[in-house]
Amino acid sequence: MVHLPWELIEEILSRVPPESLNRFRTVSKQWNALFDDKTFITNHKMTFRFILATESKVYSVSIDPVIVVHELPLGTPGLESLELTNLVDCNELLLCVRKKGAVVWNPWLGESTWIELWSRHSGIKFQGIGYDSKTYKLAANSAGSKYPTLDMWTIYEFASDVWIDHEPEPCDGGSINIQSVVSLNGTLYWVCFHDETDPLCYHIRKFDFSSGLFIRFCDLPCGRNHHSSDALVLRVFRGDRFSLLKQCMVTKKIEIWVTENKINYEDGDDVVWMNFMNFSSPNLPDLYSKPSYFIEDKRLVVCSCNDTGRAWIYILGDNKLICKTRIDCVVDPWPLHCTFIPSLVPVP
Repeated sequence: MVHLPWELIEEILSRVPPESLNRFRTVSKQWNALFDDKTFITNHKMTFRFILATESKVYSVSIDPVIVVHELPLGTPGLESLELTNLVDCNELLLCVRKKGAVVWNPWLGESTWIELWSRHSGIKFQGIGYDSKTYKLAANSAGSKYPTLDMWTIYEFASDVWIDHEPEPCDGGSINIQSVVSLNGTLYWVCFHDETDPLCYHIRKFDFSSGLFIRFCDLPCGRNHHSSDALVLRVFRGDRFSLLKQCMVTKKIEIWVTENKINYEDGDDVVWMNFMNFSSPNLPDLYSKPSYFIEDKRLVVCSCNDTGRAWIYILGDNKLICKTRIDCVVDPWPLHCTFIPSLVPVP
């Protein structure tokens, strides 16, 4: 093995099933470092970039060099049947929300954990997964009748299998509408706006797992022009920054904003946004149903449903729509979908 060129070893390992890669970490320090390299994961022959879920099936979608759709096997704990209400990409893990609980899943490794709701938590809404000192935790919230404008936050700790309730904190400016959650370096961030104030005043809030507080972090560079009809989706950019997609449903113009610097968890005051991409050509698609997207090599790749609920992949670049592909094998209308970058992180 030591006589083989490293490029050849890397090529061979890129074809090894992902569930075997973790076992190979002990071969050498060089192999272990390779499996932590996001470029290697991205170039792995079994990598995919989107997850779609219908009432009965889950699919993965890879993009390069061509669009390929695979049906993912079910049968892992909690995923014997689906009936999912939401999919949340938590950076390295996938949160599959059901009515009476949730499944934490690494679809690349085929590992999962079922989290069942306690009876007193029947009204809570699963939001996302983060970590505090590398201890994985799940955040959920609910707005009960006792506190009509306050949110009760609940944390589930994987290591201890314990739910911890936090008393609600007053919301500055009335009830807060939270959307488009992302997980970055163990912290959860949301696009938010106040229901009782100017709908153009959008901002980002973060959740502090140690205190259970839902804290305003920074302002967004733009908001919706026509409130609920415009697309406004937050994502992670280059592993340590934010990106924001906005589409005006009247003009169809798509804007991509990114933060100039790495996100500092402690301080959102130093966040600076810059306009990264704009698309205003006449044949742009309507990005219905909260589009999922990622940015790579000066391209914008989007998964979205059209007005009939059919799933499409759109690739844009150079201020134009480069290509569009309908995912014909996903026959059910309005599938759930999200971006997902495979990882070798085991499910806690």
